[in-house]
Amino acid sequence: MKRVALVTGASRGIGRAVAVRLARAGCAVGVNYYERKDKADELVALLRGEGCEAIAVQADVSVRAEVDAMVRRVERELGPVTLLVSNAGVAGQALFQDVTDELWDRYFGVNLNGARNAIQAVLPHMIHEKSGCIVTVSSIWGQHGASCEVTYSCTKHALIGLTKSLAMELAPSGIRVNCVAPGVIDTDMVQVLGQETLRSLAAQTPLGRLGTPEDIAAAVAFLASDEAGFITGQVLTADGGFLP
Repeated sequence: MKRVALVTGASRGIGRAVAVRLARAGCAVGVNYYERKDKADELVALLRGEGCEAIAVQADVSVRAEVDAMVRRVERELGPVTLLVSNAGVAGQALFQDVTDELWDRYFGVNLNGARNAIQAVLPHMIHEKSGCIVTVSSIWGQHGASCEVTYSCTKHALIGLTKSLAMELAPSGIRVNCVAPGVIDTDMVQVLGQETLRSLAAQTPLGRLGTPEDIAAAVAFLASDEAGFITGQVLTADGGFLP
């Protein structure tokens, strides 16, 4: 069966690394982006240059109609989605008393509702075929909590709950659902913290460095592989030992 992967938030960072890893492993890949069409097109050109099959697909994952249209296009041009990697996310720091309704709704809209929208869009075919794989991308802050990142942590904690519950619901249909919880990963999203903070976070990590997007891509690829065929409902923490 042809393997078709849809990776949300794939124009940069972790999502980009995941798309590259899956494409090089033989998947046809839908590269979802929200705003950075230039980066998505650049990635697709790279993958096609290597002989991989890939397309760029725009959608705001928080908008169900856009997600549905994106999935229809992937199905039309690549084939039915057999692997969904729900990676798109937003993050930022704010004191809880300063969190506005707009910020709260946007974080939940992208980080949690975005996963729901994408999963519901690809499920009909997976259920029909009694086969499929879903990998969500949470965070260690969804496991542990983080000061000044209450909203982000809430969304990522909820994503773990979605993963575990959905895994139980879909297991009789042969569909596996797992989660990767990255630690501090060297992406544009964390660069806003500043180099001094990043050096401190690296020093707090027992392995002595920040993670790379490729580290997380490897974890996602494992959970998506046949080698993980008896694994579902699990959270694979990839944080260099940051949390005990």
